[in-house]
Amino acid sequence: MSRSGLEVADIFRQHGFAYRKAHGASMSSAQRRTMRAIEVCRTATLGGRVEQCDRCGHRTIAYRSCRDRHCPKCRSLARANWLEAHRAQLLPVEYFHVVFTVPDQIASIALQNKKVVYNILFRAASESLRRIAADPKHLGAQIGFLAVLHTWGQNLHDHPHIHCVVPGGGLSPDSRRWVRSRNGFFLPVRVLRRLFRGLFLSYLHQAFESGQLQFHGKLADLPSSDAFKRLLKSCWKIEWVVYSKPPFGGPAQVLEYLGRYTHRVAISNDRLLSLEDGQVTFRFKDYKDGNAQKTMTLAADEFIRRFLLHVLPSGFVRIRHYGFLANRGRAAKLPLCRALLGVAASSPEPPQPEPPRDWKTRYEILTGQSLDLCPACRQGRMVQVEIIEPLRRGWRIDSS
Repeated sequence: MSRSGLEVADIFRQHGFAYRKAHGASMSSAQRRTMRAIEVCRTATLGGRVEQCDRCGHRTIAYRSCRDRHCPKCRSLARANWLEAHRAQLLPVEYFHVVFTVPDQIASIALQNKKVVYNILFRAASESLRRIAADPKHLGAQIGFLAVLHTWGQNLHDHPHIHCVVPGGGLSPDSRRWVRSRNGFFLPVRVLRRLFRGLFLSYLHQAFESGQLQFHGKLADLPSSDAFKRLLKSCWKIEWVVYSKPPFGGPAQVLEYLGRYTHRVAISNDRLLSLEDGQVTFRFKDYKDGNAQKTMTLAADEFIRRFLLHVLPSGFVRIRHYGFLANRGRAAKLPLCRALLGVAASSPEPPQPEPPRDWKTRYEILTGQSLDLCPACRQGRMVQVEIIEPLRRGWRIDSS
């Protein structure tokens, strides 16, 4: 199953107009913006530049990117910048990967109340980790961690879950020593699972009582208090899926993992195999069948619908930091963690020059890959010789 060259943008361009005509009334403004952004990404609509090799004269046209966070083509530079900024936050300890997942009944509610329910998911997962870690029966420490929201499964169905990357240990209650977790073990998953379930259902009930949740379609009967209570009761009887993967081998593996997960979108272009007769075929990994690689074919209309399920509300933050890695206290607590771990304090660094404004130069610095190398002779450098103005002046893509 080799790479086809097919892109999500191709599917949107061929079938997006019909989809909007049929389903436009039910689409959110964020979904409309994302769809349009992906359609025009790296096309003449956004303008660009003509480049010519300074050695062989080869010419290419480079159109501008949309920079939408859901676009499969626009994640590389954002990922590289983010990883560079977070490299300094890594500690010389084991790191653990903990995943919190909600059952299907909750996923359906989340789909109609994304901002409210996804915030509850972050809150319940983060509080579960911090409470159990702070308990002297377990770790007895203040931990810090990063949490990333994913809303999809391999088949593009809605599957909200939180990935947490957690250093194996934390600060003692008095912040005078580093408390290490046991080798290869962080926190008891069964305890985490039950606390997470209780916290989540409690916060969801509070949101219901305060009128923050809306229901329509197949959930139209849930505004009834009795119906909602029955739903909560059924969810309480289910063993929710929370699991902890084996620890990473070291900081380098943590960075590699973060690079794969933090800026991932619902489906990457390299999983697309074909678009024929209005049918989209793509690769997926079947976790229920030993991670077997399989293919799935969907009508283009259904493929677009599933993709748009995972467009987040404008401004929603899907990567969050907690504990000693939280944005407010990190500047003071991270150096303290290093000191308690016996990591030699680095000498004051000289003032750094302002990062290059040219995104291609920045990309080369961060990734080691030059985007200016001539694709024809592989020796010359591509130099800009002409500006291509956008087809629509003032065109602006909202990438929030």
